[in-house]
Amino acid sequence: MNRQETILVEMYLRRTFRTDGISVKPPKKPTDPAEVWINGEFIGTLYRDEEDGEISYDFNMTILDVDLPAT
Repeated sequence: MNRQETILVEMYLRRTFRTDGISVKPPKKPTDPAEVWINGEFIGTLYRDEEDGEISYDFNMTILDVDLPAT
């Protein structure tokens, strides 16, 4: 995933979730996923997939049970 793609996905996520606090950091290595951050906190990874000439992006966010509010 190149820098231009991360910028476009970042713009999409900001518009979709209505917050400018989202940032997408490009991967350190070409085979690594990009990182998604909100207000300086890492929230997930972003993968690029190309199949049959179509490109898609997969956002993966893990939520730990210790981060959930008490019931």
